[in-house]
Amino acid sequence: MIEIENIELTFLSLDDYQELKEAMIQAYTNMPGSYWKEHHIQNLINIFPQGQVVIKVNNQIAGCALSIIVDYDKFDDNHTYKDITGNYTFSTHTNDGDILYGIDIFIKPEFRGLRLGRRLYDYRKELSERLNLKGVAFGGRIPNYHKYSKELSPKEYIEKVRIKEIHDPVLNFQVSNDFHPAKILKNYLEGDDASNDYAVLLEWDNIYYEKKSKKASITKKVVRLGLIQWQMRPYKDFDELMHQVEYFVDAVSGYRCDFALFPEFFNAPLMAENNHMSEPEALRELAKHTPTIVQKFSALAISYNINIISGSMPEIRNDRLYNIGYLCKRDGTVESYEKLHVTPDEAKVWGMERGKELKVFNTDCGKIGILICYDVEFPELSRLLAEEGMDILFVPFLTDTQNGYSRVRNCAQARAIENECYVAIAGSVGNLPKVHNMDIQYAQSMVFTPCDFAFPANGVKAEATPNTEMILIADVDIDLLRQLNQFGSVRNLRDRRKDIYELKKM
Repeated sequence: MIEIENIELTFLSLDDYQELKEAMIQAYTNMPGSYWKEHHIQNLINIFPQGQVVIKVNNQIAGCALSIIVDYDKFDDNHTYKDITGNYTFSTHTNDGDILYGIDIFIKPEFRGLRLGRRLYDYRKELSERLNLKGVAFGGRIPNYHKYSKELSPKEYIEKVRIKEIHDPVLNFQVSNDFHPAKILKNYLEGDDASNDYAVLLEWDNIYYEKKSKKASITKKVVRLGLIQWQMRPYKDFDELMHQVEYFVDAVSGYRCDFALFPEFFNAPLMAENNHMSEPEALRELAKHTPTIVQKFSALAISYNINIISGSMPEIRNDRLYNIGYLCKRDGTVESYEKLHVTPDEAKVWGMERGKELKVFNTDCGKIGILICYDVEFPELSRLLAEEGMDILFVPFLTDTQNGYSRVRNCAQARAIENECYVAIAGSVGNLPKVHNMDIQYAQSMVFTPCDFAFPANGVKAEATPNTEMILIADVDIDLLRQLNQFGSVRNLRDRRKDIYELKKM
């Protein structure tokens, strides 16, 4: 057992060459004469010093990793080692490339078992992230394949290694470091008889990669949410209600929020003037205010530099009554969303129709979804949105009793876990004694997260005081969702059994 005094990861220097050469000879005993010449190392250090690192134990070279950056689109899927290295000249390296390509990696025999190789792979991943590259790739040897080549194809061999029926020390190690097999390469490396001239193209994807853009805008990674827990109260007229709306928009924008979320039917107090009508008639009268409210929301979004989710409002389309909301973006664009499931009471008492369109919205803070109240209780809707890349789900709701609220709350939290996303819910509180069928409200606005180490243990990022008018502000980190998807304790999106069930949008 080696007595370790210190371990150091450092850049490779030409002064290390003689020791490096000896280490390579010891590491590649099954491939005699396979070591880099001094001019090769000199060239690599000159063109890309960051890509050449050694790991030293007690000031002695224990392992090494050599890399270049390539423009991957210029290479055929069936490239060879000679192709990718420019016939060992490394002329293929370009700082404008998009993939960190591994040229060599090894650990000396006496230092194996210390997980030093993992440190070298981790360095490559971190370098890829730091340089904003799409990921890491390399041709991985399968040195035990020659033992099975007469009975198994390379594909069958890799599958048996994957399910642990065959042990391949190199491939097993690479897969355990989050590299996934992408393709089998024939005649990849000259002289690799143990692999029967085959290699496996292994890839690791940089989940933080951002495609370079010529525009001056960026997509935010930490997004601030402003939830309005709205008090239902009598208002003198339309203007007074909109003054209260602007007060809340002003408040959350003052905290530099990226989104303001209003509840479902926040404008219901305006129905008081039509309380002498039947409920369906009063709701249709309320719908007459909707176009003006949308215009005012859009103007507020622009002037306060915030994306506003308008909750929802009744709207008449082709003489049919729907529950519609609007996303008013700070760039001036406006998009609508619909309530797809109406409750039995909404259908029977109000004559409300079901909407038909479900979609993800692109914003300057990434992709979001919006489901109105009852819709969040149907898991297939949010799953379809997650399939399209949704990071944040907003749920404006209106519930009169605590048990109705509990249905929305518990289902919303489940959606955060199963879809690996953030879920923000906002509702109304207070009483409207002069509005039929809208007399009492119960709400507690909240922001939910998945349940894993990077998030709150109970999956609750922030919560408002129940039944109290207030705003709730919370920051959500989109990069944490990317980490969860790749490295979470469980991976709800990736582990779905698509071989036995499938969900499709019609």
